[in-house]
Amino acid sequence: MRTLAVVGGGVIGLSVAWRAAESGWRVTLYDPAVGSGASWVAGGMLAPLSEGWPGEAAPLEFGAASLARWPDFAARLHSVTGTEVFTAAETLTVALDAADAADLRTIADWVNAKLAGLAESGPAAAADQRADSDATAAGANPSAGRALRLLDRAGVRAAEPGLDRRVRAGLLSPAEPAVDNRALVTALREACAVAGVEMRAEEVTALRELPQDRIVLATGASARLWPDLPVRPVKGEILRLRRRPSAPPPPTRVVRARVHGRPIYLVPRPDGIVLGATQYEAGFDTVVTVGGVRDLIIDAEAVFPGVGEYEFAEATAGSRPGTPDNLPLIGYLDERVIAALGHGRNGILGVPVTADAVLALLADTELPAARAASPTRFRVPEPHFAGGKQ
Repeated sequence: MRTLAVVGGGVIGLSVAWRAAESGWRVTLYDPAVGSGASWVAGGMLAPLSEGWPGEAAPLEFGAASLARWPDFAARLHSVTGTEVFTAAETLTVALDAADAADLRTIADWVNAKLAGLAESGPAAAADQRADSDATAAGANPSAGRALRLLDRAGVRAAEPGLDRRVRAGLLSPAEPAVDNRALVTALREACAVAGVEMRAEEVTALRELPQDRIVLATGASARLWPDLPVRPVKGEILRLRRRPSAPPPPTRVVRARVHGRPIYLVPRPDGIVLGATQYEAGFDTVVTVGGVRDLIIDAEAVFPGVGEYEFAEATAGSRPGTPDNLPLIGYLDERVIAALGHGRNGILGVPVTADAVLALLADTELPAARAASPTRFRVPEPHFAGGKQ
């Protein structure tokens, strides 16, 4: 039997390990603390369309390809574990001023034009459209199609009555759900166990010492095992707020906004809201700061005033794995090692397409939807250490 080592136990490593084991590989996953990093801190938004911007076609197309695969991935996971991971079916981005409202129109016009182009571009797009139909059947996307829709002030109030009356416009994305990241991590661990993945709570110090036939490097923001990879940690602080009996209900959709120039999102959970996220170039510092908490709460109240009635349940920070062009690194680094890291703030979103891409590489083929994420777009030399090649 072919053997595979997966180094890193976040949602990317876990999903690759699970799917590879189901495909007939004997898989060993190495991580001293599985699921405890950025995957545990995340908000769980699946919003590549709402985050689109003119000139950033490659991240949009990669994200849209993964979004289209999410319903099937979630259904497969549910069949193995019984876990339902979706917590919201749509995303609403709101504007508090005229400049942000103009940006929403720019996003809508550009993304809708790109989506129309993808729908006409051939078999790969057709497969994604079929996945969209599956999303409707699975309940993750209750609206037909993926087109973004502009809402006026009244439309926003009708969609989410609890939002502040100063919100002047909105952009509704009916095809962008959210998942409970912690439920996802737990379900993936269970699926790995069912598939026979061996979990080793060990830190890998040298890839060359691993005995497996192939290795998947899924270490998120860390390039320690391949030092020339262009990935870096980007700090993000997130709050978890629990609804009290006297508090208004959370929004039914993911709500995104920009307040005082800072991005913010509110993601509903059965017991409250996940509120995020700050963004700092701070290395691997994951200490939650007073300033970060203050900014998140002030900005959230500007969008959803009732948040002040919620219980402050948790404040955490994680290290998002950033790359220079906001695309991950998925592909062979040498004849044995496959990179699957650098997903930035879209690690949860990128799970299905990354797993599909790695399985394709292990089968000596490729997934066209992930071609733009190939490490060959950068100069990535093989690492050399005092003790020889890694």
